[in-house]
Amino acid sequence: MAQFVSSWSNGVQSVPKDYVMPPERRPGDFVSVCNDIPVIDLQENANTDRSDIIQQIHKACQEFGFFQVINHGVSEKMMEDMRVLYREFFNMSIDDKLGIFSETSSAASGCFLYTSGLNYHKEDVHYWKDTLRHPCHPLEERTPFWPEKPTRYREEVGRYAIEVRKMGFKILDLIAEGLGLNKGYFNEVGQGQAMAINHYPPCPDPSVAMGIDGHTDPYLITFLQQDQYGLQMHKDGKWLGVEPISNAFVVNIGYQLEIISNGKLKGAEHRAVTNLTAPRTSIATFFGPNLTLPVIVEPAKELVTSTSPQMFKAYQYNNFIADYLAYYRKPLPRSGTPLDSYRL
Repeated sequence: MAQFVSSWSNGVQSVPKDYVMPPERRPGDFVSVCNDIPVIDLQENANTDRSDIIQQIHKACQEFGFFQVINHGVSEKMMEDMRVLYREFFNMSIDDKLGIFSETSSAASGCFLYTSGLNYHKEDVHYWKDTLRHPCHPLEERTPFWPEKPTRYREEVGRYAIEVRKMGFKILDLIAEGLGLNKGYFNEVGQGQAMAINHYPPCPDPSVAMGIDGHTDPYLITFLQQDQYGLQMHKDGKWLGVEPISNAFVVNIGYQLEIISNGKLKGAEHRAVTNLTAPRTSIATFFGPNLTLPVIVEPAKELVTSTSPQMFKAYQYNNFIADYLAYYRKPLPRSGTPLDSYRL
């Protein structure tokens, strides 16, 4: 059985050989921090109105696929409560963790805890992380399957999921308006909501280990709360660091938004590296189509014109996710992207 990194890594002096990445996959010793990633204040005031915020977000989605938001409506206390809660969760005993451990993503409840990637026993080399994933919507149907420990987990994470959902649809409305679509355009295609909490313990040599390789999220959009440095984005052929901002959310565009926007917005490729001295816990919330329904995704008809022809074919979201997972299960090096088979 796979062993959680958080259960054995404390005090290790070197990276075990099955966690040492081959040279071409190592993050290296130095990556520049990108100081140009937009930080967008969502609070309207005398100097900034809604149209200004829409313009800032649209530009960020086009140029970076990444931005950070402040004054987003999720309280600082709630964000701190999440940091404390997940610190406790990943410090729980191995026996408590085994109660929700799953070596596959096919757990009937949708809630599962695993280490490294989704195919641990088929991996040649492992990621330096443990991950808890679970769906969040509809909340009343999902919370009974969430972890029972810490005892406040379901109550606190439930409140957090509600507030992040409010923020998420607010930002999706701003993105829709920036594209020239109606407010509420993404309401149906964004009904699915899930969380992935990635925990990266301190690593004795971050230059040879990886938290997770470069990838673009298959969802509509991702909202990330991070406490330590480790997130890097790929832009103009280079990896660039994304410094955490206290009580901000990192927002990144997923493949579904790239497709619905007919290529006007770009999915953001990113990865996570490890930290020498401090543990890092990232709390990601994903919005996308409901996986339990046969949702059809295609470029917005309003964005397909004679001068901007349709770039992607229509498809069922479940099929896209299956193809996406199959792509990332292929051995490295991989060619192309998961989008290639959907291009016209």
